[in-house]
Amino acid sequence: MEKPDAPDVLITGVVPHFAHPGDAGADLCSSEALTLEPGERALVATGTFLALPPGYAAFVMPRSGLALKHGIGLVNSPGVIDAGYRGEIKVVLINHDRSEGFSIEPGDRIAQLVISRVAQPIFHPVEKLPQSDRSAGGFGSTGIAAPKESS
Repeated sequence: MEKPDAPDVLITGVVPHFAHPGDAGADLCSSEALTLEPGERALVATGTFLALPPGYAAFVMPRSGLALKHGIGLVNSPGVIDAGYRGEIKVVLINHDRSEGFSIEPGDRIAQLVISRVAQPIFHPVEKLPQSDRSAGGFGSTGIAAPKESS
């Protein structure tokens, strides 16, 4: 089925699938069996190879259910796949659970693949950056509590 503005992505091997219509991420599955012991990380093969069109990138994202239920995350989240890459997509998983190992079988959903249009900027070196409302305020600069609405 044609989707407006959807890029043509060429795939060999295991094809990622969207679980529901309108999902942003397509499921990536493991192509190997392994067990991640507590605190252990591993590079997990998916059997998926793709060719993205220029101007697009793929982002490997964690699955929220694996994180909540089993403590499984991605070490380098999101993992970035550039349009010129043609190798197998592999996922760096980590078991954050302190006491339980986690077993993965071929076909298990381990991550999501989000494909998005990206711009390659033209960098312009300058002596000084223009000011903004935020300026250099970074980590924690807006506080924790939501701002109160004015009446």
